Amino acid sequence: MKVVANGDALELRHDTIFDPAAGTIALSATLLANDCLAGVKSHFAFVPVGEATGNLTIGRGRALAGTGRAHVPVFIAIIENKIASGSLGVKECDKLASLFKVVAAQKIGLILYLDSAGARISEGLPALGAFRQMYRAALGAAARGAPITAVCGANCFGGASMLAALAGKRVYSSNTRFAMSGPSILAQAAGISALDDIFMAMSMATINAESRAKLGVAESLTMNLASMDLVPPVVNALVERHVLLGERLTQLKSTASSNTDGKLERKDLVKLYPEGYRLEEKNGVLSGEAMFEGKAVMLAGFVGGKALSAERAWRQAGALWKMLSPGGATGSPQRLHMLVDCESHSTSLDDERIMLSAYLADLACALNALIEAGMHIETTVLGKVGGGVYVALCAPVAKVNMLYGTEIQLLPGRAIASILGDVALQKHEFDEYRLARVADQELKLGIL
Repeated sequence: MKVVANGDALELRHDTIFDPAAGTIALSATLLANDCLAGVKSHFAFVPVGEATGNLTIGRGRALAGTGRAHVPVFIAIIENKIASGSLGVKECDKLASLFKVVAAQKIGLILYLDSAGARISEGLPALGAFRQMYRAALGAAARGAPITAVCGANCFGGASMLAALAGKRVYSSNTRFAMSGPSILAQAAGISALDDIFMAMSMATINAESRAKLGVAESLTMNLASMDLVPPVVNALVERHVLLGERLTQLKSTASSNTDGKLERKDLVKLYPEGYRLEEKNGVLSGEAMFEGKAVMLAGFVGGKALSAERAWRQAGALWKMLSPGGATGSPQRLHMLVDCESHSTSLDDERIMLSAYLADLACALNALIEAGMHIETTVLGKVGGGVYVALCAPVAKVNMLYGTEIQLLPGRAIASILGDVALQKHEFDEYRLARVADQELKLGIL
């Protein structure tokens, strides 16, 4: 696969063939992350605005848009692997949140360069709360039709991959690794040593750039800068993406019905909804209704503690998108409670093979679309939640409730230990969650 770029746009390190008629140089190989970053800066005429904040540098540039080929201004956000694996801490997230709000208001194009491991684990809850606010702003920009292109560096893991999944187009460096979970966590989940050569080869083949580029027209392995010029998103692009994700799920992963279908009864829900509730599970997805403070609410979400797979996320997102369609449920009631007792997203290779990040982002986009349509949505934590599940279900909503004694984590304990070493997991009081912007209200229902 060849890469085409303007001859003066890149520092060339490969054999080249010059085409005098086109004035271009065809490169014989795809580009490493550093070369991609250099190409982005040159092609879009990047000019930094202000000082860098940790791993983040924000600037302005220009791009070609539409068939007229006229130059238009764009924002450029570069997240590099300078400290802590390029992770996003409080300062980076707060600055990005402000940028996404401007992008949403102006509907101006955004080029994202991401070489990041996601939220900064070492900063604890404040980093998670800041990421929540930032991702909500990013959802708003995507929903309002701002053209976003993500260029992925060497690593794009966790929340960073969910951020890239909001883009209308993703361009991968030749050495990109893109997944919700890194290779060591994938190995740990499979009960295999991270030093096992065979498994590591399998995981790398699953999450590398070449595999990602095969998933659809929105994915690209070639640093063809002409193809990176901004094109306004089509109408209903987010809904169309949901349909395409369903097709990918059917083609690449066999679907199976849940063995726990049927009516669900929980003591905590009896206390949470003393005026009565009905809750059923079908194919791993909840649906139901309840009376809460004298008003009817719909119920949805994930309980039971099982890790959230791409299939379950897609099925729940589909139910939410359906509410927006003619004859959907946005008429009455206009209230939805997302119930969650799901410690984290799936860490299986099957789910990573079809890009789990895109399915979690789809779920978040569906919730955000309902909120923008006027629905009041709250997320209530019934047990444990963390990782991509927390971002998908809590970032879009303005109110996150926690039952007394429940827990929110950046990642499950084992995953945190694999990153930071064998550290004791800290228990948090609700005021810590609130001050960190992770949750908004504690519900004390008595002894359950």
